[in-house]
Amino acid sequence: MIFTSLGASEEIGASCHYILIDGTGILLDAGADPEKEGIESVPDLQRILSNPDWPVDHVIVSHAHHDHLGSLPVVVKMFPHARVHMSAATRSLSDILLPASARLQRRKVEEGSTEVAPLFAEEDVEACSYLYQSHELETDFDLSGLKARFEVSGELYDAGHVLGSVGVHITWVENGKERTLFFSGDTGLRNQTIIPGASYPDDPVDVLLLESTLGADPDAELFTRKAEEKRLGKAMSKVLKRGGVVLMPVFALGRAQEMLALVERFKTRGLIDDSVPVYTAGMMRAISDAYDKSRQTTPRLNEEFEVFGVKQRRLPRTQGGLNEALKQPCILAVGSGMMFERTISNKIAQMLVENEKHGVFLVGYARDDSPAALLAEARAAGKGTMVTINKAHGPQAANCDVERFRFSGHSHRRDLLSMVDMLQPEKIVLVHGEKAAKQWMVDNIKFFYPEIEVMMPATNDVLEV
Repeated sequence: MIFTSLGASEEIGASCHYILIDGTGILLDAGADPEKEGIESVPDLQRILSNPDWPVDHVIVSHAHHDHLGSLPVVVKMFPHARVHMSAATRSLSDILLPASARLQRRKVEEGSTEVAPLFAEEDVEACSYLYQSHELETDFDLSGLKARFEVSGELYDAGHVLGSVGVHITWVENGKERTLFFSGDTGLRNQTIIPGASYPDDPVDVLLLESTLGADPDAELFTRKAEEKRLGKAMSKVLKRGGVVLMPVFALGRAQEMLALVERFKTRGLIDDSVPVYTAGMMRAISDAYDKSRQTTPRLNEEFEVFGVKQRRLPRTQGGLNEALKQPCILAVGSGMMFERTISNKIAQMLVENEKHGVFLVGYARDDSPAALLAEARAAGKGTMVTINKAHGPQAANCDVERFRFSGHSHRRDLLSMVDMLQPEKIVLVHGEKAAKQWMVDNIKFFYPEIEVMMPATNDVLEV
């Protein structure tokens, strides 16, 4: 078997890996880099085209986040005979997220914020969606290629990351011996609020393709979800009781729904008054509907819980309506999670940051140069520190409460090591992580499991695994 990463190998960008098993070619993920535009955001698919002996018979999508799904229409157009596999929930989410991506690309061109041509249009998404095949968890499906001499089969396992996320177990015969590979995808071993922790194969595997997102984060393993929930509840209660507004910038898929479930828990326990309005907006509402419709058929901690069972109002679209909503204590769970300019959360933050009675609570990852991270850094430096979260508005005094909370859907590095212990692979290939994260994983896997061969491929490396 050969392995190579077509996306960025030393950062968290477009996830896309190619494996060739005895004539069968499989792409694991078809992501797009959210930090780039156009063809620059797409994995290096030309490498496959330049290798005539590298077919693409199948594409498996681990979950519906943009960095794992966002290039799928491009991949399907380039390899139209390939069969596309995913969970049923990811298929439903792709029908929401890919057309939305097409609309966003078109709108950015129309408004003049970019000169980069869209990668695909809504009609392209619709034209290729018939190729998607969904599979039940832990049920075999065929992955054999047209030129395969032996059968290749796949099996999906719940990855515990977001709705529909899966790890992929692949089985084939090589030199008369059965071999197995497990691709972790983005995986979370511990329970969240809605989504339970991941499930993995019972038997050892030969090769483990392991994500390493939090490998360089020593703090992640020191926090417990229970403690963070308690801290968030107290912080929200404090702001609301003094008449302030709580802004939670959230990612539309996953974090938004988990936070709404937490708000419901806070209200049930009396930490927050039940009458406090909760506002939501945009695509997260359509995704929440997908969560609810699949609650009986996908892994849940409580299959009776419905995201829209949490009382919520649609965020007013007019400035006057928004001004009126912000006159009373309320909770706003809106995108984007990093508060990028021209998003709802950035607009509302501009209205709140200078008033000390309000609170902006960051519940997801925010890269260092994002407006969310800049605001948190300014507030940590002291009340009144000037910060620019929107260039058009200019500097503002950071007077409101600003706190960061850890609610990651990724396993921290000690949990990743426990996954290694569970699966007992002969070889590990580290993927989807920055160089420092992978290096920590290499050093510690070699220390605790010296018998395991660990590989940290660079971009364009082709491994014989």
